[in-house]
Amino acid sequence: MKSIIAEAIRLTTEPVALLLTDDRPDGALQFEPGKWGCAMAMFGAAATKGKSAVFDRETYGCFGGGLGLGFGNAYERFPGGIDGFCGFLADGNEKTERGRAIGEGMKAAGAREAFVHHFMHGERFKKSPELVRSFVDAQPVTEIPTRYAAFVPLSALDLAEGEPESVTFLVTPDQLSALTVLANYDRPGLENVAIPFVAGCQAIGIHAYREARSAQPRCIAGLVDLSARQYLRGQAGSDRLTFTMPYRRFQEMEANVAGSFLEQEPWLTLRG
Repeated sequence: MKSIIAEAIRLTTEPVALLLTDDRPDGALQFEPGKWGCAMAMFGAAATKGKSAVFDRETYGCFGGGLGLGFGNAYERFPGGIDGFCGFLADGNEKTERGRAIGEGMKAAGAREAFVHHFMHGERFKKSPELVRSFVDAQPVTEIPTRYAAFVPLSALDLAEGEPESVTFLVTPDQLSALTVLANYDRPGLENVAIPFVAGCQAIGIHAYREARSAQPRCIAGLVDLSARQYLRGQAGSDRLTFTMPYRRFQEMEANVAGSFLEQEPWLTLRG
C-alpha cells in the first residue's frame, strides 16, 4: 500500500501502520519474553529499514510500552507498583524504606544501572509523585482484543488481512507543519492535532486508539518523549517527530491532497 501524503511531503522513511492481529507477521522482529527494550527502537526499524515488529503481553519491552501498546495498565507491574512508578517519574524512591529495599533488590538482581538510578533518584519528568499519579489516571488504559500489536511498514500491509488502527509518519519539522495544516484543512476549529505529554509509543498506540473511536478523530504528534528520542536518534537522526493518524482519518487526509496547498507555494519550496 502506498501513501499519497507521503509522496506529497517527500517522506524519506516508511509510513508505519499499527496493526492489531492474532497472526504474527512473517519475519517480524520481537523482544525476548521478559526482556527490556524500547518499542520506539522497533518503530525505528519499521520506518527506516522496512522491518515489521511485533509485541505481545510477554514481549512489550518496558512498562510504558506495555501500557502504550494496549496490554493493560503495565505500571501496576512496575517495581513497587503504581507508587514505585510515581516515584520513578518524579523525584525517586530512595526517600522511603520500601523504595530503598526495592532498589537494592534490583541492583542485586543485575537490573540495568540506568533504570536503578532513575528508580532511586527519579527521571524528574514530573515535579511530584502526586502529579505522576494524575498522569497515570489520565491515560486511556486499553486491553487490545488481539494477541499481538505490530508495527508494519505501510508498503507491506495487506488490507485483506485487516485494517490497521493507525498510520504514523516519522517527520521533519517542515513535514510536521504540513501535516498539521492538512489535518485542519477540512475541519473547523484550531485543535485537530494533539501533542500529549506521553511516551513515544503511547502517542502512537493508546492515544491514537482513543481518537480512532471518537466522532471526530484527531491526529497525534509525538516523540516528545526524551528517552525515546535518545533510543531512536541513531536510526532516524535528531530532527524527527512522529505524526499519527487514526486509520479513518488517514484515509480522509489522503483524499484531501489533490487540490490542496500541498500542490503549490509555499509548500513546494519548503519541501525542496
